[in-house]
Amino acid sequence: MTTQTISRNGAAKQPHLRVIPLGGLHEIGKNTCVFEYGDDIMLVDAGLAFPSDGMHGVNVVMPDTSYLKENQKRIRGMIVTHGHEDHIGGIAHHLKNF
Repeated sequence: MTTQTISRNGAAKQPHLRVIPLGGLHEIGKNTCVFEYGDDIMLVDAGLAFPSDGMHGVNVVMPDTSYLKENQKRIRGMIVTHGHEDHIGGIAHHLKNF
């Protein structure tokens, strides 16, 4: 784990925690959150949602995981809070793609 980084002006600075919710805020389903500290990423849950009545032909709805794809070498692991589909349904997708 990185303990310090260098700022643009060359001075050392301590890393900070970034919390990036990819889904699950103000909605039911797609519960996926990224915790980023320095160069390390930990995922909390990998959820999906079920389509609404107007989403014909759609089987599941996933959060946008393009940030994870771009930073996949930095992912260190995943914490699963519990086994409901809206929290674990995307794990197979993550394992295939990251």
